[in-house]
Amino acid sequence: MAPLESIRVLDLTRVLAGPYCTMILADLGAEVIKVERPGLGDETRTWGPPFTGGESAYYLSVNRGKRSLAIDLATPVGREIVGELAARADVVVENFRTGTAERLGLGYEQLRARNRALVYCSINSFGSSRRPAGRPGYDLVVQAESGLMAITGEAEGEPTKVGAALVDVLAGSAAVNAILGALIGRAATGDGDRIEISLLDTAVASLVNVASTALVTDREPARHGNAHPTIVPYQTFSAADAPLAVAAANDRLFARLCEVLGLPEVAHDPRFRTNPDRVEHRTELVAILELRLATRTAEEWLVDLNQAGVPAGKVRGVLDAIREAERAGKAVTVRLPHPTAGEVELVLPPFSLGAGTRPAQAPPLLGEHTEEILAELGHGREEFERLRAAGVVDSPGP
Repeated sequence: MAPLESIRVLDLTRVLAGPYCTMILADLGAEVIKVERPGLGDETRTWGPPFTGGESAYYLSVNRGKRSLAIDLATPVGREIVGELAARADVVVENFRTGTAERLGLGYEQLRARNRALVYCSINSFGSSRRPAGRPGYDLVVQAESGLMAITGEAEGEPTKVGAALVDVLAGSAAVNAILGALIGRAATGDGDRIEISLLDTAVASLVNVASTALVTDREPARHGNAHPTIVPYQTFSAADAPLAVAAANDRLFARLCEVLGLPEVAHDPRFRTNPDRVEHRTELVAILELRLATRTAEEWLVDLNQAGVPAGKVRGVLDAIREAERAGKAVTVRLPHPTAGEVELVLPPFSLGAGTRPAQAPPLLGEHTEEILAELGHGREEFERLRAAGVVDSPGP
């Protein structure tokens, strides 16, 4: 039995941070009902190409294991049905613009009046108490505003965003953590809780040691490209055929690295004996290591470095990384049957539990479960057809 098997989650989110959060909750066993707009759905359904079976790769990446209810929240009956679901839910996750949930009658206080045990999580860009109120933003904007972009990129180059929407993913993970904590608290008190996660707070918190360094020195951190500001060597080097990442993060590992490279004398050089020495003499040391690493291929160096216990890795493309993980003995993806694509390959959750997780299920079609969810609330076939004819709900079926 997966740990959240008895938990019902009402998912009022779209795009990435919220759907990522609710997908992880589904992986942990929760029943997740994804509420979407009839005819349109989550806008990531259209964020392509690529598409497969009419679904975008983007949408597929963060919506496995859910049921889809297509219902119009602009209508009173649509809002009431979603309110009914909230009254039976354990968790609500929403990422409306600030104030929108309240205008729809789906704010925390409004839903808590119907269900005091409800754990209610709001995800937004800049936090509901900051000015200007309701400021919109996506991952890119928050990477810029948080300082993350300023420290990413080559030292002499322009600030650069991280290649994936990392802030959204971190915010979704933070939301999962807070929700699980609130559920544990509820078990003791019987009361739910209100949670707020902002992308800005998440991004600033993710700077960890870099933010701490800025606060201690009262100076803006510099960009170091693929190098590390306070550890040397901890960066990429050019092997004979491909870039190689080497992370000799302490004196012991540095000595091992020098042995593998056939440069034992370098470990005893007074300029490089300790990490502070190596940081001070970064340029000289990097030049020595680069010259030696360029004499063999990345794979040849990896064999010797791994055997010596020196953390190192070849810079791989995404597909190469996925297939290499599988070749090494544990796949990071799963193939699932899909009603329109035939089969989709999706990335697995980044954890495993001895007690088990819910078997992965393909992301739903828009409104795929509308009729069955309404039936569970006591709304029969005749009412479903009436609501569908009125455009209040939608379903892909006949």
